[in-house]
Amino acid sequence: MPRVRRPKLGQHFLVDASYRRRIAAIVDLRSEDLVVEIGPGRGAMTELLAERAREVVAVELDTMLAEELRKKLGPGSPIEVLQADILDVDVAELCRRHGTERCLVFGNVPYYITSPIIQRLFLFRDRIRSMALLVQHEVAERLVAAPGTREYGYLTVLTHLFSYPRILLGVPPGAFAPPPKVQSTLVGFQMRETAGPGSLLPNAAVVGFSQFVKRCFAQKRKNLSNNLAGFYSRARVELELDRISLAHSVRAEQLTLKELLQLYRRLAVRPVEPVKVQLGTTDD
Repeated sequence: MPRVRRPKLGQHFLVDASYRRRIAAIVDLRSEDLVVEIGPGRGAMTELLAERAREVVAVELDTMLAEELRKKLGPGSPIEVLQADILDVDVAELCRRHGTERCLVFGNVPYYITSPIIQRLFLFRDRIRSMALLVQHEVAERLVAAPGTREYGYLTVLTHLFSYPRILLGVPPGAFAPPPKVQSTLVGFQMRETAGPGSLLPNAAVVGFSQFVKRCFAQKRKNLSNNLAGFYSRARVELELDRISLAHSVRAEQLTLKELLQLYRRLAVRPVEPVKVQLGTTDD
């Protein structure tokens, strides 16, 4: 009996044909779209996407899988197989090369690098129209979480800053081979405008705000004043909290995206104030 080649890199192939069809039908796909697919594997979803899109660029890290997929598709296919790590791919360059302003991103994302992949894709938010990503259910809950919940955090805020995320479909372990030990969920991301009324923040301020939010969530059990103590004086933070009617004891997970933006804009008016440290004192 021939040995079955096991997938590398945490790959779980979507082998259930009914779920593949449901996913292809639910993805916000248009006939003129360029689709950038992450982790096509053996190409089952790739071909379904290509039936409804203009072109597909299938980005596969596994060298053997990429070569097998090229042979399977043959010449003249509307599918380009790109053997590469999606964390290194320039999505803007792909769009330029294929003559389109924006693309749609689809992917069955490896669970262990979901967050880095999503954050990488957000760097190209102005070249992506929408995304549909199959992720671990717990990650999906973080992406769509509401303020005040345990799941709400840095990745949640970043996701809502750049997109309108929503859960589209749950996919059980049995739909994959080999079956993962976790539930999977398809999440849709309608990207926000990067300029104009749909934009929440100028592109020039995005890096600063992202760093600010990371500091706010550095230690979730601490309040904002403590988490920001190394960057702004406590008095300054508490003054700005007063101005937007928030308690001094508030934690980052209790703030909406709008409130975090308000606080950032107020604190960013002036340069970061140096913090005076007295020897022999502690601040928890």
